[in-house]
Amino acid sequence: MDEFLMKPKIDFAFKEIMMDENARIGFLSAVLALDPEDIKETRILNTDLRKEHEDDKLGILDVRLLMNNDREIDIEIQLTELKVWADRSLFYLAKMFTGQIKPGDCYRVFKKCVSISILDFNLFHSETEFYSCFHIREDTRGFLFTDKMEFHVIELPKLSGTLKTNSTDLELWANFINAERKEEFDMLAHRNPYIESAYKQLQIISQDSEKRMEYESRAKAIRDYHEGLLEAQERGIEIGQQRAAKRINELFCLLLRDKRYDDLERAAKDPKYQQQLLNDYGI
Repeated sequence: MDEFLMKPKIDFAFKEIMMDENARIGFLSAVLALDPEDIKETRILNTDLRKEHEDDKLGILDVRLLMNNDREIDIEIQLTELKVWADRSLFYLAKMFTGQIKPGDCYRVFKKCVSISILDFNLFHSETEFYSCFHIREDTRGFLFTDKMEFHVIELPKLSGTLKTNSTDLELWANFINAERKEEFDMLAHRNPYIESAYKQLQIISQDSEKRMEYESRAKAIRDYHEGLLEAQERGIEIGQQRAAKRINELFCLLLRDKRYDDLERAAKDPKYQQQLLNDYGI
């Protein structure tokens, strides 16, 4: 029987992995393109599940860090497609930024705020690269307006699935987060010492019965939440189809009543003309 291993892209598992300092340093240096030696200190700022509103059944399990006492970093994993992810990321990073200042403080108290989004869906459909980084820049000359806000986006489905001898540390980390099989973890741990630390942490938490229960509970909550969204979408589609069929039936009845037989035949074949008649009849 294979040794049970949590999936790192389940947010509970990822957060537990980030409790290991070497794993934190390795991941941050890969995403932020820093020398690991330049990361002197990383400190976890949050430990609890965060709710967006009172009736939120899933909650947000992000990882918020303070690095080198000069920048706050929020790491979040999202498994289900959310088209407004960019706006959502901006909203929460803005809250993190403004939350640093208190009455009487001057603007010099602001630390750099960094958002790292790990997505199991494609956010930028016209782009092929799995990694993107954004700053606030002048449109034509490209110089920074401020370096206090920074966004990193990792789109897991865009990973090629094959690693080269010259694969970057960021590619290795993205593949580690996306991995599910022991063979994948073993290979990646062999390629990068910080991923090796993360893998050891993953093995430890995977064999901890209490943490495994928490992991399985969180995984179930995510599945249930996603299933609820899917069922709601399916119900919406069904209701929409029923309403559309009712409108078309009404249109056809009116065309028959008015003896517009040629229009009826054309409307049955031409969706644009059908919509025009719907508008004409105010249906």
